[in-house]
Amino acid sequence: MTEISSVAVIGLGYIGLPTAAILAGSGLRVHGVDVNQHTVDAVNAGSVPFVEPDLDRFVQKAVAGGLLSAATQAPAADAFIVAVPTPFHADKSPDLSYIEAAGRSLAPRLRGGELVILESTSPPGATERLAEVIHEARPDLAEAGTLLFAHCPERVLPGKVMTELVTNDRIVGGSSKAAAEAAKGLYETFCRGEILLTNLRTAEMAKLVENSFRDVNIAFANELSMISRDLDIDVWELIELANHHPRVNILQPGPGVGGHCIAVDPWFIVDAAPSAARIIRSAREVNDSKPEWVIDQVKVKAFDVQQATGRAPVVAALGLAFKPNIDDLRESPALNIAAAMAEQFTGSTILAVEPHVDELPASLAGRDNVELVDPMTAIERADIVVLLVDHAAFADLKPLAAGKHVVDTRGQWREARVL
Repeated sequence: MTEISSVAVIGLGYIGLPTAAILAGSGLRVHGVDVNQHTVDAVNAGSVPFVEPDLDRFVQKAVAGGLLSAATQAPAADAFIVAVPTPFHADKSPDLSYIEAAGRSLAPRLRGGELVILESTSPPGATERLAEVIHEARPDLAEAGTLLFAHCPERVLPGKVMTELVTNDRIVGGSSKAAAEAAKGLYETFCRGEILLTNLRTAEMAKLVENSFRDVNIAFANELSMISRDLDIDVWELIELANHHPRVNILQPGPGVGGHCIAVDPWFIVDAAPSAARIIRSAREVNDSKPEWVIDQVKVKAFDVQQATGRAPVVAALGLAFKPNIDDLRESPALNIAAAMAEQFTGSTILAVEPHVDELPASLAGRDNVELVDPMTAIERADIVVLLVDHAAFADLKPLAAGKHVVDTRGQWREARVL
C-alpha cells in the first residue's frame, strides 16, 4: 500500500477519540466518525464529550490546526481504525453487531489497498469477521485481495490514556506479514513503546488474557473480603501483611469489577472455550456476585436504622463510576449497586454522589427516591454512607460520617491498625 497520510477513526469514544487526537498530533489528517451527532459537534468545536486528562488539549490543537474533524459518515482514507463497542449478549456471548455495522459503513468508501485495523477489544475471529463483512459488501475487493487487515488492541488505563497511548508497548496482529508491517508503520508515528507483531487471533486473545489475569486476581481479593467479613478480620490489613512476602502481591478488593474491559473480556474467552475456561469463569462469577454481597451488608445497617428510628433509612451512595477519578460508568458495579438499592429499599431515599457527572445516569434518572447531590450534603443527610468508589474527592470526608452507619467497600476510610 502507499504511505499513509489520512486515517478515518470509526467510533469516537474513550479509545477512538484519544487515538484520533494522537494521530492528528503526529501530523496525519484524521477523520473522526461517530453515529452520535452530539459527539461529532463537540469534536468539531474542539471540545471533549467525556473526562480524560489532557485529551481536551490534544483535540483543541488538532482541530484548530485542521488535522482533525468529525462526521457521521466515513470518507475515503488510506487507513481505517475501528474502535466501536464490543458488549456481550444476555447469555454472555459476544455481540459483534457494532463491528459488523462499522464494516458495512466503511465498505463503500474503499478503493482497494487500504489498511483496516480493528482496535475494539474482541473475541478470537472478530477481525476475520470484519473482513468477511467488508468483502461481502465489496466482492470486487475480495477478488482483488488488496485490503490489509490488522488487530491492534488498546492497552491503556482510563485517566492516563494520553500518556499510555504513547508509552505502552503495542501488539499488532496482521492478516498477513504485509498487513502487520503496515499497521506497525502507522502506530510508529506516535508510539514509543515496542510494537510486537503476531497473527490476528493471537493479538485478539492477548488482550483478553491480560484482562482475565487481572480479573482472576481481583476475584481472589474479593473472595478474601467476603471470607474476612465472616471471620471478623480487616481484609485490608490482612492483604497488607500478606503482601510483605517477597513473592505475594494481592490486589485490593472492591464492590465488584467494572469498565468495558475487565468485566467483559473474560466472558469472550469463556464463550470461545467453555469447557476449558474454568478458573476464568469462576473468577467472573465471584466478581459478578460481589455487588449483591455489598447490598446485603447495607441491608443489615438498614435494619438497624429501621429498628432505632421506625423509618426507612436515607442512604448515601458515594461514587457511581467504575473506578476512581473518572466519569466512566460502563459496567460499573457502583452504579448497579445504587440502582439496586433504589429498587429494593422501599421507602428509602438514595442520595447518589458522583463528582464527575452533572446528571443522573439513565438507570437512576426518573426514580422518585433518587437524588444527585454533592458529597457533603449526602453525608449530612444520610443514615447510612456507602463508599463505593475511592474518588480523591472523598478521601478527607470520613470525619463528616462520624455517628453514621458506614459501609466502606474500598477501604478508603479504614482506621490504622491499633493493638
